[in-house]
Amino acid sequence: MSLTANDVKKIAHLARLGIAEQDVEHYAKDLSGVLELMTRMDQLNTDGVTPMAHPLDQIQRLREDAVTEIDQRDHFQTIAPQTEAGLYLVPKVID
Repeated sequence: MSLTANDVKKIAHLARLGIAEQDVEHYAKDLSGVLELMTRMDQLNTDGVTPMAHPLDQIQRLREDAVTEIDQRDHFQTIAPQTEAGLYLVPKVID
């Protein structure tokens, strides 16, 4: 798939990105290359390939799940503008 300059301008508009006119053709070429790569990758046979979370054989070091701070909810709720039943009340912003 090859993108045109008009395609790039439309995508930039939808994404609210500003692209200089002299860069549009460069972006069209680069984005077309990405789409071509994705098309080629989509055609690969991946039967029997185990999904991976990370390409390297690493483990994530996790800290011990322990409480490190004291519960100050009651203190913070006394200085909050509005609370009810242990919850913070906030103004409605969407009708």
